[in-house]
Amino acid sequence: MGERGLGTSWTAEEIWQQPATWPRVAAAVEQVRPRVEGLVGAALADARTRVVLTGAGTSAFIGEVVAPALARHLGRPVETLPTTEVVADPLAAAVDDRPVLLVSFARSGNSPESLAAAELLHRLTPGLRHLVITCDPQGELGRRWAGADDAVVVALPEETNDRGFAMTSSFTGMALAALLAFGLDVDVDAVAREGTAVLGEAAERASAIAGAKPARLVYLGSGALRGLAREAALKSLELTRGEVVGIAESSLGFRHGPKSVLDDRTIAFVFLSTDPYARSYDVDIARELVQSLGADRVVVVGDADSGECGGAQVWPVRGSFTSPSVWALVAVITAQTTALACSLALDMTPDNPFPGGEVNRVVQGVVIHEFPDGVS
Repeated sequence: MGERGLGTSWTAEEIWQQPATWPRVAAAVEQVRPRVEGLVGAALADARTRVVLTGAGTSAFIGEVVAPALARHLGRPVETLPTTEVVADPLAAAVDDRPVLLVSFARSGNSPESLAAAELLHRLTPGLRHLVITCDPQGELGRRWAGADDAVVVALPEETNDRGFAMTSSFTGMALAALLAFGLDVDVDAVAREGTAVLGEAAERASAIAGAKPARLVYLGSGALRGLAREAALKSLELTRGEVVGIAESSLGFRHGPKSVLDDRTIAFVFLSTDPYARSYDVDIARELVQSLGADRVVVVGDADSGECGGAQVWPVRGSFTSPSVWALVAVITAQTTALACSLALDMTPDNPFPGGEVNRVVQGVVIHEFPDGVS
């Protein structure tokens, strides 16, 4: 563990290690490239195949971040279905007889829903093919599918299996692995350089935000960045034990009720899309938030001029990334470090914010009930 300007913890170490891990993630994908291409190619040869991304919590949000980029690349719809929804309502997930290419994201692979969702879809869906992207190949999910027919396990470098409570490097590692596995052209070195640049001033910027003592952090984004906003809000909830409430919504959806959350202890973040069309809506809501909260309580994350966004604070995240899904790998660092700074400002222990065990690193207390045979 190392000192990074935001304390000495596994959480800090795992946030700051991310740019260094990304080339190693790319190398891990390359090691199994022939098998992945064989699996994906066979699945997509059938035009009826559904591509379904699944996970729970942060792992589900990975799917939301990468799905738009995968859909554009593949030229076909890509669905996101949290494992928690698959387990609760399997027949809504297995809606017809189309084959499924299931992509499971799992840090440990030991969450009960991750295991049960894959088994249910295997049972209910003909021709299931399964791509498992995990940070722990020795976890239950990895071991279950490692030798299975029509399945490939992509095992990421050991350091991505976060020891801290909250998922950080596991989030960006698995998201990057998914993009690369499906053949997207990602300049990993360029992404790593921008990540390093953002980390260079992250402690100072995040500490200033925590010093304003926010009670609520609102995160907004469009398209893939709505998934990023959900992950950002979850980091605040996790690392501050809910003391700093995180709220996430799309830039357009925020006006439809969720805007009611704004008060004088709210700081709002807007992730500016790299897509020019979507970006226009992000800029609009940033300007509106400045009018509601004041310029000092609105943070725009992206490559922007403060004047363009009504005078809001700008946290620069640059890079010539045409895909918002790729840009999100760097932009999430702003939320991770903000949540960490808020946790420390509240005298909490980021690696174990719930010492009483109310919330756990690997979810506990879930009972998987038997799904009856013959139900349709």
